[in-house]
Amino acid sequence: VVEETMMDAVTSVSGSSPAYVFMFIEAMADAAVAQGLPRNKAYTFAAQAVLGSAKMVLETGMHPGILKDMVCSPGGTTIDAVCELERTGFRASVESAMRVCGEKSKKMTEGK
Repeated sequence: VVEETMMDAVTSVSGSSPAYVFMFIEAMADAAVAQGLPRNKAYTFAAQAVLGSAKMVLETGMHPGILKDMVCSPGGTTIDAVCELERTGFRASVESAMRVCGEKSKKMTEGK
């Protein structure tokens, strides 16, 4: 339960976010297919990774950044990938999309 003034933020983080997650799964699967993994396996691996990661956040109560750091070995493949995501604006893109979503939700609510 949240205050009514928070509903636009809820829309951007919960109501619209399945589309963002589907796009993320699709992008990961496409990249895996480009590396030779069969598409059906790529979708399964990507979806399971998202499911398992979400469960860890919910079940452990740990900050997502701590969980991310636990997966990143020094000098390893994961930290290189994380650095590339940051370099190419992954976080900024998600934040921008959610801001646009929240603003649109607010405009739609005010227009009623």
